[in-house]
Amino acid sequence: MSLAHIMRHFIPPPTFVGLCLFMLGTVDPTTSLWAVSMVNDPKGFQNIAWGTPLTARQDLETTRSAAHVAEYRRKTDPMTFAGVEMASILYVAINDQFARVTIHYHGEHVHKEVLTFLEAQFGSLQRVPGQMTRGLNQQYNWRGSDTEINLTYQAGTQRGYIFIDSRTLAPRFNDDITDSAD
Repeated sequence: MSLAHIMRHFIPPPTFVGLCLFMLGTVDPTTSLWAVSMVNDPKGFQNIAWGTPLTARQDLETTRSAAHVAEYRRKTDPMTFAGVEMASILYVAINDQFARVTIHYHGEHVHKEVLTFLEAQFGSLQRVPGQMTRGLNQQYNWRGSDTEINLTYQAGTQRGYIFIDSRTLAPRFNDDITDSAD
């Protein structure tokens, strides 16, 4: 698996940007960079708790698998989130522990619905320095005790990406990246 593939599929863009800023010494790792302090931490996604073994779940099927990382999708449920249809919803496990959800969607109307839902569930974005709420690339982040949600919306292509991560398990995706990775 190439480094570019890992970066594109397993490391959410906000985490990568934050990592780069931290490595440059411009960010204090103890602060909550650009994140709303989350209310109502879900501690998982759609009633699946972080760390749950996904291989044992009858409602999920494997879509991609590697040595330590596997992606799953629901077998029968419609791909909906925030009450609207999504282009894809993938459940990602590291060493068979549920650690991340990646959601892709299309359209400005869907983006507005998703943003309204996330703010209602996890906290308002107003008054948080660093949130990019206008422009071609919009970035929103919520951070709870167990969960971090990163939403990126590209206005030019009307594509949205949501990463919902376990704060303790998602960093393990970086463990298998070596200096010799392509």
